[in-house]
Amino acid sequence: MNILEHARSVPPAKHLADLLLLGDPRLYEKCGPVTGADLPLLPQMAADLRHVMDEVRAKYHFGRGIAAPQLGYMKRVIYLDTDRPRVLINPEITECSKEMFELWDDCMCFPHLLVRVRRHKRITVAYTDENLDQQSWTVEDDLSELIQHEYDHLEGVLCTMRALDEKGFRWRE
Repeated sequence: MNILEHARSVPPAKHLADLLLLGDPRLYEKCGPVTGADLPLLPQMAADLRHVMDEVRAKYHFGRGIAAPQLGYMKRVIYLDTDRPRVLINPEITECSKEMFELWDDCMCFPHLLVRVRRHKRITVAYTDENLDQQSWTVEDDLSELIQHEYDHLEGVLCTMRALDEKGFRWRE
């Protein structure tokens, strides 16, 4: 049984109220790698990430990915739900295009704030998947931006720290 299949049978332990908010010092810490000792914790972590992302979607109407530190799990794990649910364990961005693009970025940790940032148009990410297999994935445009955003969380970097300038902030109702 893979991590996501096992996570479906695990009741969530964390909820929207457990989501760390802008200003929490843990959001600025670099996460440690997932080790063999952490593997039994991954189904619970995946269940919690999925559940909180679903709650954010229901309340704020956005959310395609969430990183473990957003729930206080200081491990290098990203949960994505775009074309299908995925877990990226110990992801590393291995290639970035020189071509960049600008966009208004959002974050679950400050759901009413949009931040104007610049991201690489295309990246390649190496990671361990939910079956504990090594993967390499090249993505462009919105998926590239999403993975860069979530990867930044693992590095203790928020999109507020990447704002293009002091006018690169906008309120969202």
